[in-house]
Amino acid sequence: MTTLSSAALSAQHIWDHCEELARCSEQPGALTRIFLSKEQAAASQLALHWMREAGMQARIDAIGNVVGRYEGDKPGLPCLMLGSHLDTVRDAGKYDGPLGVVSAIECVRVLNAAGRRLPFAIEVVGFSDEEGVRFGATLLGSRAVAGTFDPAALAAKDRAGISMREALDNAGFDANALSAAARKREEILAYAELHIEQGPVLEAEGLAVGTVTAINGFSRRRVIITGFAGHAGTVPMRLRQDALTAAAECVLAVERIGRGEPDLVATVGRIEAFPGAINVIPGEVRFTLDIRAPRDELRLAAVAQITAEITRLCKARGLAVAFETLQDNPVAASAPWMMAQMDAATAAEGLPQFRLPSGAGHDGMAIADIADIVMLFVRCEKGISHNPAERVTLADVDAGARVLLRFIENFKRPA
Repeated sequence: MTTLSSAALSAQHIWDHCEELARCSEQPGALTRIFLSKEQAAASQLALHWMREAGMQARIDAIGNVVGRYEGDKPGLPCLMLGSHLDTVRDAGKYDGPLGVVSAIECVRVLNAAGRRLPFAIEVVGFSDEEGVRFGATLLGSRAVAGTFDPAALAAKDRAGISMREALDNAGFDANALSAAARKREEILAYAELHIEQGPVLEAEGLAVGTVTAINGFSRRRVIITGFAGHAGTVPMRLRQDALTAAAECVLAVERIGRGEPDLVATVGRIEAFPGAINVIPGEVRFTLDIRAPRDELRLAAVAQITAEITRLCKARGLAVAFETLQDNPVAASAPWMMAQMDAATAAEGLPQFRLPSGAGHDGMAIADIADIVMLFVRCEKGISHNPAERVTLADVDAGARVLLRFIENFKRPA
């Protein structure tokens, strides 16, 4: 197994770039960078600049993904695709997504500085929307690359009432030309993504990195409970059709069912009551469901059970209930041959080999439709993510980047 000198790789470079990206935020003192915002445009320009400095040709594609290409020993070869996302949740940490993008750029910089060309091209992608914060649909950038973007999502609206179609047009993109971002299977040899773990397993094991076995599948629903709004002072308790009290029962039922299986998680992440006045009985409530599991049959059974229980609870109160499907993503398993190569790179760097699943969703879920995938997790402090307290150490950043570089240099797709 060959590798360049790890001394050529700079974890400080990666760290500094993450710090700089964190300054592209709509909130002073808190990190928020959402799809098609001016803050995301600023982050994209930084990534473009770093890609070009690293020796790549770089561009922004039809949906706003930042794409850098480092040619192989012959031009036009299929690529090993690397990357992660550049968007964030609201009040985010600095490393969820960007660490994978800038680590991949740093690996290419090292290769280019050494004049090293490989028997395949390398492409680094900073996906424009993985989190789904603005329009409620996740993996938009990677779905566009995989050719699975659903045009119906263009009608979704953000909090300001702006549709995705309008937002794309306002940002200088053509909503009717998103198919131009799609890639063909034969163009991509495989996809690898470095990402913080977003969980506590690696820290508990005392390990800097681990190879991901699979990304858990998830199902997302919107639930709409309809009762009857009335005066909070004049309608007796026994005569009310209170949508919010019904929703409270439903939320507890979701928690109970989610606790019923060790590998299952079920979450109500957003809830809204209408009309939302202090002196009005809520006549309508809307809330979301997020159900995840490492086995599709377990996830789908939980969806059916939760749907039936919510329906039963609402019927008992004389209320109407409707369900909207937002997303269904099957489990995305890492390719065994890619896991073996990532494990080998880990061992060659003198680090223990360890495998673990991912409970969080990642862009690899979408790219798995057109290429084999693998992920490398990097330890994060106390497993905290989607939070300003998200932390990594410089030593772990270095370990992750060294493993990724060795994986790239020795990458070989089976015949």
